[in-house]
Amino acid sequence: MSTPRTRRRIDLKKTLFLLPNMITLSSIFCGFDSMRLSARGANEEDFYRASILLVFAMLFDMLDGRVARLTKTQSAFGLQIDSLADVVSFGCAPALLVYQWSLQQAGVFGLIASFMFVGAGAVRLARFNVLTMGEGGAPTKPGKYVVGLVIPGAAGILISLVIANHAIGWDLSKHVMPLCALTIFLSLLMVSNVKFRSFKDIKLNAVSVAAVLFIVGSSAAISLQTKPAFVLVWLLGCYVVLGLVESIVNIPKNRRERAAALEATEPSNPDAPRTSVPPSR
Repeated sequence: MSTPRTRRRIDLKKTLFLLPNMITLSSIFCGFDSMRLSARGANEEDFYRASILLVFAMLFDMLDGRVARLTKTQSAFGLQIDSLADVVSFGCAPALLVYQWSLQQAGVFGLIASFMFVGAGAVRLARFNVLTMGEGGAPTKPGKYVVGLVIPGAAGILISLVIANHAIGWDLSKHVMPLCALTIFLSLLMVSNVKFRSFKDIKLNAVSVAAVLFIVGSSAAISLQTKPAFVLVWLLGCYVVLGLVESIVNIPKNRRERAAALEATEPSNPDAPRTSVPPSR
């Protein structure tokens, strides 16, 4: 007699782990296909389609983390694959896009600027993983600020310029040196110690309402005066300026905190001998 087969039960909890990772893989596909179009670079339409694919990659990137938190499937594996996806979609893909679109006209200097963007993005993501990794490698709860410009934000500025150029019909690709300088500047911001807001702790108050009204009003004015494609350039530019202004304003406060921490580590006995430290070379 044949023994009856037992049906395997599908563990829904384990299946849910696949959902955010599939969304992340969708972001990688968008980055890969964008690089394919950028490498071909037959006309302006190819660069525009490549930049639109990276916009979809940004949407997937925002979605995968939220899905992981909603389904409570955050893991060390998800943190690592998300960073790898960011290197592809927001490091290599936009660097190749802007190089093929414009920076190749600068020769070796354009190549160095493009590689700086990829290298700085990889370093920034590695540092982010180290700072946000908890016990067992699982991601910790994000704080109020992040150190260094996030790589999707840096990539978004370059991508938005390509999209805006397609909308207005100007040939921004001929402005090679300003684009080289912008690419290098964004690369340095990613590996800098400048703190940028993560917007994870937004509270409904007068300041937040005023900020939202300003963003909506200014975006509407820019959209009416120029083209809607410039709104993304404006918003990302405001985000960068906000981080730089806050860092400059907080310099005195940071100095006071470092001085207080240094005083706390000094010996309480004033008569205790102090060892002299040779100057660093």
